[in-house]
Amino acid sequence: MAKLKINNGKLSVPDCVTIPYIEGDGVGMEITPVAQAVIDAAIKKCYDGYRSIEWLEVLAGEKAFNKTGSWLPDETMDTFREYLVGIKGPLTTPVGGGIRSLNVALRQELDLFVCLRPVRWFKGVVSPIKEPQKVNMYIFRENTEDIYAGIEWLQGTPEVKKLLHFLQTEMNVKKIRFPETSSLGVKPVSIEGSERLVRAAIEYAIAHHLPSVTLVHKGNIMKFTEGGFKLWGYTMAEREFGDQIFSMMQYERIKRESGESVAEKALLDAKKKGKIIIKDVIADAFLQNTLLIPEEYSVIATLNLNGDYISDQLAAMVGGIGIAPGANINYITGHAIFEATHGTAPNIAGKNKVNPSSILLSGVMMLEYLGWQEAADCIVNALEYTFETHTATADLARFMSNSTILTTTEFKDRLIENL
Repeated sequence: MAKLKINNGKLSVPDCVTIPYIEGDGVGMEITPVAQAVIDAAIKKCYDGYRSIEWLEVLAGEKAFNKTGSWLPDETMDTFREYLVGIKGPLTTPVGGGIRSLNVALRQELDLFVCLRPVRWFKGVVSPIKEPQKVNMYIFRENTEDIYAGIEWLQGTPEVKKLLHFLQTEMNVKKIRFPETSSLGVKPVSIEGSERLVRAAIEYAIAHHLPSVTLVHKGNIMKFTEGGFKLWGYTMAEREFGDQIFSMMQYERIKRESGESVAEKALLDAKKKGKIIIKDVIADAFLQNTLLIPEEYSVIATLNLNGDYISDQLAAMVGGIGIAPGANINYITGHAIFEATHGTAPNIAGKNKVNPSSILLSGVMMLEYLGWQEAADCIVNALEYTFETHTATADLARFMSNSTILTTTEFKDRLIENL
């Protein structure tokens, strides 16, 4: 089994590479084999046999629990650590005690601090907005901090009473409206966590010749956590990227010192020179702006909870979460898990009607991560051509005029024909 390696921050990829995968629960059993079949066919077409993927199944979710008694076996984590890159279908979140979320557990254990969600429109897909072609964004969502770190205490427990006593007596906190009936949580946002997320976003923008990175936050209210994210992101950008970027913090300094016209000229000059513009926007204003002026945004760097909301809204603008890919990445260690971004959809599981595009496009992201761009482009082109001919699974085809509705397996076969 050929393994990926990371050397001096650069991924070393053998021509025949072993990729661990989690099939997933619910519709995962249908979409994962489809994605593998299309990916294999694209690789064969583009590389004529000298490149290939050897798929290695590892267990998580209900399948793992039924076979091993564990929702997330140690062997699965060890395999992902060893092979660096993997792909997964949707997983059930266990009810009751234990792991709060299998997805969060994977991200935390492997320190996959970037959740990367590219959002773009495919010709032929019906969108609820008038100009979906203007939506072309790359969301860098911080994956390990914020309220998703899971530091919470339930109302009425001894632990929450202890914390409440400390806050009221030691920290003189008076703002908890109903202290006796409140659950409490802690929202950690660190300098290190913020910097590495924003750094990854800027490096991505530079590598892909993208015009801007926008820090999305709620720092007007949460001044030391989300406000800190904004400040630390700007400061790191200016410190580490120098003349490659122009930040709106620089703009404000020039404006104060020399006037608005000089600041505007500096901004215009930076754009002409191809510098990455680093800017920020309050989260609620950003959600409005994505509907009104989506073309103003390219790479987005944001905190965990904001990123959750933003990802789903942008996906809806281009056709829905069924065609939204995602990846969880640590650019330092090289570890990455690519995943379907939707849930297990038990209401349609086993009915051969689910749209496999989310995990398939996540597979495209995986191919790009491996440096196999030709195969990635081949799949994207086939997918768009299929949609342009008004052909899709039921979730998308129902909105298309004169459409052809395909089952999951028929959709797979049509994509392979169109490669």
